Amino acid sequence: MAEGQPHLSIQMSDSSTNGIPSRKQSSPDLAGRGGSVLTFHNICYHVKLKTGFLCFQKTAHKEVLRDVNGIMRPGLNAILGPTGSGKSSLLDILAARKDPRGLSGDILINGAPQPANFKCTSGYVVQDDVVVGTLTVRENLKFSAALRLPKSVKEQEKDERVNQIIKELGLSKVADSKVGTQFTRGVSGGERKRTNIGMELITDPAILFLDEPTTGLDASTANAVLLLLKRMAIQGKTIIFSIHQPRYSIFRLFDNLTLLAAGRVLYHGPAQHAIGYFQSIGYKCEPYNNPADFFLDIINGDSTAVAMSKTDETNTESTEEHAEYDKTLAEKLAEKYFNSAYYQETKAALENISPGNIKKTKAVFRQITYANSFLHQLKWVSKRTFKNLVGNPQASIAQLCVTTFLGLVVGAIFFGLKEDSAGLQNRVGAMFFLTTNQCFSSISAIELFVVEKKIFTHEYISGYYRTSAYFISKLLADLIPMRTIPSIIFTCIIYFMLGLKPTVEAFFTMMFTLMMVSYTATSMALAIAAGQSVVAVANLLMTIAFVFMIIFSGLLVNLTSIMSWLSWLKYFSIPRYGMTALQINELTGLNFCSSNTNLISNNNYREISQLWCTGEEYLKNQGIDASSWGLWQNHLALACMTVIFLTIAYLKLYFMKKFS
Repeated sequence: MAEGQPHLSIQMSDSSTNGIPSRKQSSPDLAGRGGSVLTFHNICYHVKLKTGFLCFQKTAHKEVLRDVNGIMRPGLNAILGPTGSGKSSLLDILAARKDPRGLSGDILINGAPQPANFKCTSGYVVQDDVVVGTLTVRENLKFSAALRLPKSVKEQEKDERVNQIIKELGLSKVADSKVGTQFTRGVSGGERKRTNIGMELITDPAILFLDEPTTGLDASTANAVLLLLKRMAIQGKTIIFSIHQPRYSIFRLFDNLTLLAAGRVLYHGPAQHAIGYFQSIGYKCEPYNNPADFFLDIINGDSTAVAMSKTDETNTESTEEHAEYDKTLAEKLAEKYFNSAYYQETKAALENISPGNIKKTKAVFRQITYANSFLHQLKWVSKRTFKNLVGNPQASIAQLCVTTFLGLVVGAIFFGLKEDSAGLQNRVGAMFFLTTNQCFSSISAIELFVVEKKIFTHEYISGYYRTSAYFISKLLADLIPMRTIPSIIFTCIIYFMLGLKPTVEAFFTMMFTLMMVSYTATSMALAIAAGQSVVAVANLLMTIAFVFMIIFSGLLVNLTSIMSWLSWLKYFSIPRYGMTALQINELTGLNFCSSNTNLISNNNYREISQLWCTGEEYLKNQGIDASSWGLWQNHLALACMTVIFLTIAYLKLYFMKKFS
């Protein structure tokens, strides 16, 4: 121990450290299951990076981790390092959540190969909170319990487990408060983080991983979260987490420290021995300096405590030389660690653990097991999705209000259509607006998958539910209420205000057509948005696609006059099928020049009325089959497009990269 560091004399093995009382394990307690010993042997990881543009792209290999070895025992195991050191990559690899391509090495749990479904049985708290903000703390925990605990566990036992976790995490006062969204105020940041931790503790995992658990929290809240983790560690949990630059009150809670820089291990051993180790190799921590800051200063070459006398370690104004200096310093520090007694002790302990008959690391990353059936998953995911819909009125109620307002505006503009040339023009214009509005209003469905991408990825990897259960629940919650109800509202308002064909069949045909257009456009939005991370990109793609579709809808351009090498594009136009079906439904049987000819004062109108006296004549001029089959083949085309787009959306979700 270095002189001037009396505060480091705290013994971390004491169960009453930092005022945390020692408690006997009770059931069901947070540490009902003892921790496990995780060992990792010769972990190497590299990724491919593409540089350049299009055909000028070059592929380069970046080494993220090199020859990383270590042991994580029950307690607080911290992985510390500067940005880009590889600490998050190491955490994800240990948790079986990293893309296995480019990965080599072995990971053992209590001396045995990592289970194939390790990612489902362990706990993993991601850096960005992945709780649904429109639900309460209790509802989020119950959702985790319902899907991650097997059906053999009775509902009463699941509720008891949820209540116990709420009590243990200190969430009793906010248990029935909504977590909060960007529109509604919810619980505090610390309570939100504890809710995330609670969702992972539902299964009572032997090992709990946390990625930067203090990110976004103030100093006091971050300290409270680490005290909670320390209490769990004292009771036997193996807790492994990455952290960037903790304050001293947090650092002194660590039991084991792994220090990384440039993908190399600079120290791995008891956290309270780290200061003494660096002093032994020539780095002395000044009194009252935060050890975590001291380590990062050493790695960055900024430490004023450097006692190493090397002439080549001088400051330089060149950025490239400084970067090379940092890399060289990290390698030198790694070499010193490999020659240290700490590494030899770790190596000897790892060699005593026989790695015989170990499965390839890559094989354990792909298997996901589920605790419940597909129907059970569908029930709970659909239930949560509907609650989220109801609890987010900014999206649901606002859309219905906008639909009602637009319906009244359009009804006022085209009010009381007559059977004359102006009535024909206005009918076609109203139908064009209805179909294009249905298309563009479906763009809101883009957020359905993009906003929840992180939640879906985390819950899928953790074994909450199948992709199919999540996908179908989203369709049930969005496609049915949010696309069907606006179509009904539009039809009920506009049909009677415009005075369209007064038959029941025509009324419901129009309603069905608007629904089909909305379903198809929404399915296209889902197909484009699935797998996307940025809403703006999906919005741009949707807008461009709809603009081209509108051109071939049949109003702006007479489709019979388009050149043959371009005319095939009309078969991909969603508005064309909807508008054609609406025109057949409304114009068939109408006569536009049998009466009210005295109202036609414009020569152009007179010529039009002479050419198209009946709706059938107008449809024929547009190249539209006015028969009954001509009507329903448009609905069939929309149905086929819906199925194709939904299939594409599902496949994109299914094959989406779900590893970090």
